[in-house]
Amino acid sequence: MALLLRLSRLIDSLSMLIGKFVMWLVLAATLISAGNAIIRKVFGTSSNAWLEIQWYLFGAVFMLGAGYAFLCNAHVRIDFISSKFSARTRNWVDVGGILIFLAPLCLLMITEGWPLFERAWTSGEVSSNAGGLLRWPVYLLIPAGFVLLMVQGASELIKRMAFLTGHGPDVLVVGGPSDEERLAAELLAEQQRLKGAN
Repeated sequence: MALLLRLSRLIDSLSMLIGKFVMWLVLAATLISAGNAIIRKVFGTSSNAWLEIQWYLFGAVFMLGAGYAFLCNAHVRIDFISSKFSARTRNWVDVGGILIFLAPLCLLMITEGWPLFERAWTSGEVSSNAGGLLRWPVYLLIPAGFVLLMVQGASELIKRMAFLTGHGPDVLVVGGPSDEERLAAELLAEQQRLKGAN
């Protein structure tokens, strides 16, 4: 188990590195979008390539950042149900979810996404828009993103099994209220403040 946990830490480090890189893509997409809007308003011109690079970057953020989101436990969950479970049950539910849903989905998307990329690569497929970009880089994001998600899924599976066998901590323990609970509390406080002001 120690070797598997070391592998898990290595995968987590890779996901963290990619996640930090992807954060910069958000800034790049924002700057390109703002620059393109300013050029369009000031000079009355635009480029389809600039528009397409924005959605390429947007796609990269979501496809390459999925493993990082899984690492940070920031993906969609049904917390109001799982919070009622014991720690062991929560971890078993995650193990089942990874093995029954996540791994097959990732394998399907990798096997279906790779030929799409390959065809675009060999044909030199270009966007049908005037001045559009090559399509293979964005098609490559599909298998690459799902490989990263599957690898992070393997890391999460190792951590869940480590907890269940008594070799590691429960990584699903959340300290304090969730983001949704904090938002609900803030909205309630604001509502009460407004009622008090009237």
